[in-house]
Amino acid sequence: MTRFDTLRSLSDILEEYEFLEGDERYRLLIELGRELEDMPDALKTDATLVRGCSAAVWVYPTEDSDTLHFLADSNAAITKGIVALVISAVQDKPASEVASMDVTGALEPFDLKNQLSSNRTQGVPNMIALVKEHAARLAAAA
Repeated sequence: MTRFDTLRSLSDILEEYEFLEGDERYRLLIELGRELEDMPDALKTDATLVRGCSAAVWVYPTEDSDTLHFLADSNAAITKGIVALVISAVQDKPASEVASMDVTGALEPFDLKNQLSSNRTQGVPNMIALVKEHAARLAAAA
């Protein structure tokens, strides 16, 4: 599988995000969504669908020793950007680190609840839970 290292680190994204306001922040989220690796349509199934999101969101973990790597997509541009934000917090990190990581806390500086409508952020806890559950499974198997 070919890897694209196009996803920025969460700290790099936050640095840019803090300088932006309003619509510029939306544009940054949309840009982040475009930077996600392409997720093949064959992986966009009911099994990879994240429940509770207002838009369709798919997250697929790829197996790569003890580090996490996810493919993800959404049918809505801003939601896809939020997905990219969550994924960038955990992408290519050791499963044991992500299993014990406070992903919600890592995303707090972005203040998504106040920046976006509640229906855009309602699926974020489910997405974080899915990522952490996969990390815990991998960490336990290591």
